[in-house]
Amino acid sequence: MSESVAQAEKAVKAEKLDAGDELAGVRGEFVLDDVVYLDGNSLGALPAGVPGRVEDVVRRQWGELRIRSWDESGWWTAPERIGDRIAPLVGAAAGQIVVGDSTSVNVFKAVVAAVRMADGAGRDEIVVDATTFPTDGYIAESAARMTGCTVRPVTPAQVPAALGDRTAAVLLNHVDYRTGRLHDLPALTAAVRAAGAVSVWDLCHSAGALPVGLDEHGVDLAVGCTYKYLNGGPGSPAYLYVRAGLQDRFDSPLPGWNSHVEPFGMRGDYTPAEGALRGRVGTPDILSMLALEAALEVWDGVPIEAVRAKSLALTDFFLECVAAYAPGGRVESLTPVAHAERGSQVALRCSDAGDVMNRLIERGVVGDFRHPDVLRFGFTPLYVGFADVERAARVLGEVLG
Repeated sequence: MSESVAQAEKAVKAEKLDAGDELAGVRGEFVLDDVVYLDGNSLGALPAGVPGRVEDVVRRQWGELRIRSWDESGWWTAPERIGDRIAPLVGAAAGQIVVGDSTSVNVFKAVVAAVRMADGAGRDEIVVDATTFPTDGYIAESAARMTGCTVRPVTPAQVPAALGDRTAAVLLNHVDYRTGRLHDLPALTAAVRAAGAVSVWDLCHSAGALPVGLDEHGVDLAVGCTYKYLNGGPGSPAYLYVRAGLQDRFDSPLPGWNSHVEPFGMRGDYTPAEGALRGRVGTPDILSMLALEAALEVWDGVPIEAVRAKSLALTDFFLECVAAYAPGGRVESLTPVAHAERGSQVALRCSDAGDVMNRLIERGVVGDFRHPDVLRFGFTPLYVGFADVERAARVLGEVLG
């Protein structure tokens, strides 16, 4: 088949897929241009309703109401209110998620608290995903030093065999940030529970891209960021999930006045509040938090199952187009073919990946590069279409040729 015929066929297929896309209308709720933006797994695009909301927060709520906004504008309750807005996207009932701080801070809270609530004496080992994002590993090491534990790094596939009477907590990533591999959260969570340990999941690369099922699968603790598939903006606050049945045992290593049962009592002794509020520490970062709240409005009426179906269709079509357009032997996919093992990104190994990505960006296709040889392309179903996918693969083929 000639190159021009292949391109024509893929273009026609993209047009048909876009015509049948039930999420196509959501694209208009984002600020976009003619760039093919495939880096939403690092920073989501700007929802169109955010600038006006932020202006109101700054000019009216802060500028006019000032201190009154803690009550009159709902600032004080924002961490739990926005947590309840995120909850359906990760399969959680209300009252289990608090928004605030960074992912790293929440990982620290969760891992230390997990060790403290582990059942049985002699549990002095933290099992951690050896392929994890580096910061999670750093924090696990620090938490281990503070709690008298040791860290045992293993791959997610090795977790069931690594569990034992010494295991206190297990920290895992739902989706590998480099390859896009989706790990088996239900089976791994069940194995951790059966071993008497506490599970901690990092959802940064899955929340907003696929169903998570925190409640359904009995996850104990989870953390995640909001600036990727949730489109909350650069540095937007993270969140912490504490399963309802564990909340009365959640002993945060960062007790602050915001999580005190009497936050304005200014008592010398610390008594934690009930429920998810135990995950709070200090004064919430209101500007970015309310920008996130506005960003989450794009999810109104959007089922996460539809997002997952489109995500798989987008990544399938991208891999199909790359196979048709890329010169043989130039790239190798690191992302699993099986849907049950794939997140919402495609990672391609390429010897000159850094230079290739720079050239792609110059030509209006934005992904990112991970050292030393990985091209990453993230697919955000709320605003990425199939014509975008075909164009990105075609430009990639031209750059590689």
